[in-house]
Amino acid sequence: MIRKNPAFENLAAGYLFPEIAKRRRSYAAAHPDAKLISLGIGNTTEPLTPYITAAMKSYVEALGTAAGYSGYGDDSAGEAPLRAKIASVLYGGLVGADEVFVSDGAKCDVGRVQQMFGAAVSVAVQDPAYPVYVDGSVMVGAAGKMPASAAGYADVTYMPCLPENNFFPDLSVVKPDSLIYFCSPNNPTGAVATKAELRRLVDFARANGCIILFDAAYFAFIRDPSLPKTIFEIDGARECAVEINSFSKPIGFTGVRLGWTVIPKELRFADGTPVQTLWTRLTNTFFNGASNIAQAGGLASLDPEGLAEMRTLTDYYLENARLIREALSGANFTAEGVETYAQGNAPYLWVRFPGRKSWEVFDAILDRCRVVTTPGAGFGPAGESFIRFSSFGHRSAVVEACDRLAQLKL
Repeated sequence: MIRKNPAFENLAAGYLFPEIAKRRRSYAAAHPDAKLISLGIGNTTEPLTPYITAAMKSYVEALGTAAGYSGYGDDSAGEAPLRAKIASVLYGGLVGADEVFVSDGAKCDVGRVQQMFGAAVSVAVQDPAYPVYVDGSVMVGAAGKMPASAAGYADVTYMPCLPENNFFPDLSVVKPDSLIYFCSPNNPTGAVATKAELRRLVDFARANGCIILFDAAYFAFIRDPSLPKTIFEIDGARECAVEINSFSKPIGFTGVRLGWTVIPKELRFADGTPVQTLWTRLTNTFFNGASNIAQAGGLASLDPEGLAEMRTLTDYYLENARLIREALSGANFTAEGVETYAQGNAPYLWVRFPGRKSWEVFDAILDRCRVVTTPGAGFGPAGESFIRFSSFGHRSAVVEACDRLAQLKL
């Protein structure tokens, strides 16, 4: 019999979000009358907006005609008009259309990117971090087994991002020639790196032969004009960074599936091979391109009408976040020493419950408030004692959840 890939032996049991869903189902089965509200997984809830929906509907109707039908695209990198519009509208010309590669989502691209670097690369991640960065590294063999202490996977450099360091890591712990995973606005902490901080990150990467994998999937939530929405606002980033991005959260495409990756022409491997060359070969082999229908919606979202709808939708979730933060500032939480971190530029709140285990707090909030959250420990060792609250939810449900949380006594 064929043996499985031995790297999978190193994975800790269970991916975070299916584990949360499993616990939620178990609790619901044991408490059939409980009305559970989710402030956990970052899945959008509001309907697709009218202008974007109309564009997709029109495209679908055209597919039913001989003149309007389209099959495979000419290039797995995406439709040329969409690539050009992403470059011009979202990047203001900081990147070229031929450096934009459209995909079926940021998470999918993270998995594909890891194949380019293989098992020999050193990996450094913000801690806490979106789980796919680490789990994907384990699957390709770039990380070892999780020790019994659950202090993190072997061969991964964890860069703690805590309130004490303003959620920006000490880069000196990173090995030369590492792949550095960095997310801003950050999932799960909601922190947004300043231009000065990204300047330090880029300078470090260039000086030490590192490549930054920059996840900007929450760029559309940034309201502070002084904060960078892309790493390519920083001089020198084109020589050391790949940016992965998504339409999922800005326009509600979590199920529609559409994203993109930017790979500058200047970015090269140690032997001089352009990273674009490998990426093009990889995606042409494993990927037939994003859905034509989804790309039509993405293109419409970058029209003035679509951008206005994007702003309205992200404002909606940011208002939800404000309501949750207000609920968590009540007397009961203050008495417990609970600390809430939210800058107003991300859909997540990162909340510390001093002296408590994350899963313990998760269970307590679930049982006493019937509210589902996300335990911080699932994002890495530095996430212990934290809970992530997501603002993705219908307003009525969020308001009710806030009323319940305001009464919580741990």
